[in-house]
Amino acid sequence: MADLTCDVAVIGAGTAGISAEHNARKHGARTLLIDPEFAGTTCATVGCMPSKLLIAAGRAAHGARKAGVFGIGTGPVSVDGRAVMKRVRDERDRFVAGTRKGFDRLPEGTCIRARARFTSATTLELDDGRSVSANAVVIATGSAPMVPGPYRALGDLTLTNETVFELDDLPQSLAVIGAGVIGLELAQAMARLGVRVAVFDRAERLAQMRCERVHDVLKDAMAQEMALHLGSDPQPSEESGKVRIDWDGQSALFDRVLVATGRPPNLKGLNLEATGLKLNDKGMPEVSEATMQCGEAPIFMAGDANAMHPVLHEASDEGAIAGRNAVAYPAVVRSDRRVPLSLTFTEPPLVSIGQGPDESAKIGTADYSSQGRARVDDENTGVARIYAAAPRGRLIGADLFCPGADHMGHLLALAIQQGLTAEELLSMPFYHPTLEEGLRGALKEICRAVPLHLSGDQDPGSPPGG
Repeated sequence: MADLTCDVAVIGAGTAGISAEHNARKHGARTLLIDPEFAGTTCATVGCMPSKLLIAAGRAAHGARKAGVFGIGTGPVSVDGRAVMKRVRDERDRFVAGTRKGFDRLPEGTCIRARARFTSATTLELDDGRSVSANAVVIATGSAPMVPGPYRALGDLTLTNETVFELDDLPQSLAVIGAGVIGLELAQAMARLGVRVAVFDRAERLAQMRCERVHDVLKDAMAQEMALHLGSDPQPSEESGKVRIDWDGQSALFDRVLVATGRPPNLKGLNLEATGLKLNDKGMPEVSEATMQCGEAPIFMAGDANAMHPVLHEASDEGAIAGRNAVAYPAVVRSDRRVPLSLTFTEPPLVSIGQGPDESAKIGTADYSSQGRARVDDENTGVARIYAAAPRGRLIGADLFCPGADHMGHLLALAIQQGLTAEELLSMPFYHPTLEEGLRGALKEICRAVPLHLSGDQDPGSPPGG
């Protein structure tokens, strides 16, 4: 007989796991939430929040340096690296403390501090010697940084997103390996804080941007703040206490190297082989995006662990879906997922929504290099591309790299999810002068391409004065 029994056992107390446990309990299940540390979510501890704190510091330094364009004199701008990193950790710790308080509010006996491994599809063995029997299990173990061997060999000279925020001071120079979301965000933040930064990636494209036009503008903007070595094969070594990077017949020394080459699912030690699930060559089971179910088993996988959509709001949604279906098993319910929305907190922000451009899409473009509000704020860099389907001009996706894209992306995601057409979105009020107003030209371009005739009471041009 098992030491612990429950209706739903959730392995992992991150965003997806917390959501799964809560929704399963809300639907009447007896739950266990199993985690070795209960340290807090990835977002709060080593992801979203500390990175945004570093980005905010970089934004402040950047703004101070360019204040002269407005006639504001600041004198020489200095960055106190120790103060920057102390604030990052202090505020990070406040976010983490808030997450941990949530565990204290769970029913007594829900939280089990241990590592779990499967002994069958519905039984677990804990590293404290106890066993668990459940009607269904949710895997929400998150992801972990992938550090290739040559970088592991550098020891403390190598940083990941899980260690970079523990620096006492900013390095003078930093090599960033990987030009994805994490690498690009942290590279720009460090560069704006006065760190000499070089970014290396074997791929030719930054942040996996799907639109060529947007990527070109993104690349040009990033190249003004840091060295970009795309399509390169960097080779690391240690030299005189620093990191030496060799690539394409060149070499350079850096104080530290930040490895941002991806965060694969954290499934090590789960013993998934014991579940009877069919696993691929990476040890992953097939997971339904609509139900989070693994095959036909009473096992569900949510959040970064399934490697589908490694962003917080998706992890929360997936946890809720998994928790409900774990209770309902075998009568699982398919869920309609929200329109895909991803955001990279570069400056300006980089946003992708819904479907990308294809041959059948009607495309509207908004150039922010001369947009009125963007020029007022001296942020006139970037472009927005909006995609629509014929024959009605229904909005299906967008890619943006422009000021305000993090907010306008939500507007467009709402329009896409509601099935609005370009003409219908144009019928909404756009205040002048705003960044949102800049989208009108792109929407009108779609209407002309479909083609649709705009309502006679709409201004076919742009407002005077920008």
